[in-house]
Amino acid sequence: MSIFADAHDHDRDDHDESERSSLSEVLEASEDGSVFAHAAIDALSRPRAVNLLEVVKALSSTSSSHPQLSSSRIRFLLEQSGIADPEIQSEAFEQYDESERRHMSNIEWLIISKATVQTCGLIQATLLDQIIPLNNEIWYWEEVLNSYVYSSIYTVQTSPIRLWALYQENKHRMKPLSSSPTEMANSTWEGIKGPWVQFYDIVRTTVRDRSMVGLQGKVLSPISQARREARKKIATLKKLREMTSTGLGILVDEALAFGIDQDDANSDVEINSHLDWKGVVCRSVALMEQVLQDVLKLRYSLVDYENGVFTGVQDDPELFQTVDHDNASDQAAVVTRRLFQLLETTLPVHNDQLGRLVTEHGRPSVLVRCWLPATVAALSSTTILRILVNRQAELIAWAQDAAVTVRDFWANWIIEPTRKVVRTIRHDETSEIAIMSRDSLKADRESLERMVVDFATDNPHFASASGAASGSTSALTETDIAAIRAKVNEGDVTPVLRAYEQDLRSPLKGAVRGDLIRSLLIQVQKTKVDLEVAISGIDALLKSQELVFGFVGLTPGILVSIGALQYLRGVLGGRKGARHSKKAGKSVRVLRNIDRIFSEATPTADNVLTYRDHGLLLCEVHVLRTLMHKILPRDVEKEFLEDLEDLSNLRGFQIQVRALDRIKWAYAKWLS
Repeated sequence: MSIFADAHDHDRDDHDESERSSLSEVLEASEDGSVFAHAAIDALSRPRAVNLLEVVKALSSTSSSHPQLSSSRIRFLLEQSGIADPEIQSEAFEQYDESERRHMSNIEWLIISKATVQTCGLIQATLLDQIIPLNNEIWYWEEVLNSYVYSSIYTVQTSPIRLWALYQENKHRMKPLSSSPTEMANSTWEGIKGPWVQFYDIVRTTVRDRSMVGLQGKVLSPISQARREARKKIATLKKLREMTSTGLGILVDEALAFGIDQDDANSDVEINSHLDWKGVVCRSVALMEQVLQDVLKLRYSLVDYENGVFTGVQDDPELFQTVDHDNASDQAAVVTRRLFQLLETTLPVHNDQLGRLVTEHGRPSVLVRCWLPATVAALSSTTILRILVNRQAELIAWAQDAAVTVRDFWANWIIEPTRKVVRTIRHDETSEIAIMSRDSLKADRESLERMVVDFATDNPHFASASGAASGSTSALTETDIAAIRAKVNEGDVTPVLRAYEQDLRSPLKGAVRGDLIRSLLIQVQKTKVDLEVAISGIDALLKSQELVFGFVGLTPGILVSIGALQYLRGVLGGRKGARHSKKAGKSVRVLRNIDRIFSEATPTADNVLTYRDHGLLLCEVHVLRTLMHKILPRDVEKEFLEDLEDLSNLRGFQIQVRALDRIKWAYAKWLS
């Protein structure tokens, strides 16, 4: 255990040593020479420097999933650095010489710059995250305003609040009426006749002068008032969104803007040597403070807001000044205190004020929106409960019948036909379809054969045409009997028919002798055999199409099951499809807003958007990214994010317009 711990500590020491060495190179360059190399390395080995380097490492977030540090974490690291602590600074001044203090100051400014970057990212993320609730509230009020049904529902939802406000407004007028009932009762007819006549004349004149449109407006005044209120709230929320977008645009374009391109610099040394980056950090802190302080002042116009922000930064006595070696430590303490105040006070106050504004001008609370259905449910709950209790047995019986019906349907129309089809495919003899029994035809045919042979044997003169004509009674040979059997198998019973024809000439004689009845019974058997032959043909046809009939029997159950599943899928998945369609519709509206931003934008001399337009664009892009995340497939979303990157970056107005056009046609499939 200790071996691994020692190895880990050794690796960490090597990493810290390399970090101190690389940092010392930057610090040497910042002093414009290499004579301070050994002093820089010695300064970085001090306990104070080690503590500061740990803070630098903690502020250098390397996590790709959570690159942004929280406000409390940044405050903790600033407090841990001790830059704003007078006692720690006083001890450092006494313990270290001028060269070491200068290197310590550079490390402190490195901490301040990293903390400023984290704070700026935190504020930008906060402003972006606040845009989505604003857009949701604006969409809610637009639905109320664009639909008469929603306006009526909103009027009913807020009717108790309106009635209470009306009561509070007119309460002082009702007090004189309730305080002197005796005086009113004792007033004479002459005292009230004059005022009533005058009142009647006023009402008659007013009604005559008013048009029917005015009367209709009076009747619909609650709904009209609700729609007027929705318009005011939409205007306020849109103004708040524009102010927030402008503040975001200012921070993105101006905060930490060092005014140098990476392609124009040869190295970090050149950037560090020729750039007043410490002053940029100070002005960025002042800019963030001013943006948060003025962003919720809705009485300002956008131009006044922009001018006020930059004027406030320029008039800041603490931060708007040049940082040199003489005041670097003091200025570092000032910037640290302002950063700490920004994170501890300004940002939370801004969030609280914005929350109150959204609550005041946003959609009504859940209690206001749901009081009517909740009241109806509460009032009808006893009736519903009584019905359920009184009809409990019937409800249970209905549920059981429904369950039995579903079970029997599944067993008799799905499982059993499927088993029959499987047996047919396996050619199972028990699955054969037949109208008559298998050996019935054979037995009846053999019986007919015996009947005819016996009849021919008893009446040999009917066995042949010559014998019937001459009346010969010679016995039949085996050859004759075999010929008769063969003819019977083919359906020929000529001997019986000859006897039948002869007996018909004298039916009474034939009936008494019995030959007529015997021939009739043999013909009945012959008819029975013929019928069975026909039925056997039908059996053969059914057997050849047995698999088809099996699938035909299975089809109704499958169709009913598919229909039921589709219905349940539509009921259960309808909300998902509706949500998908709603998100696609919102995405189209966001694209329309982006197109309007580009259409109404006036690019600056550098061919980029203004603060307001850039902030609005970033907000709309942020909303669009959130909406399309739940619509696009994962592989397509990667390409979509690349297009959004081209859309939001300030690399030229025409490039952004082309990116918007590409998004419109490339992802139209998921936006329809």
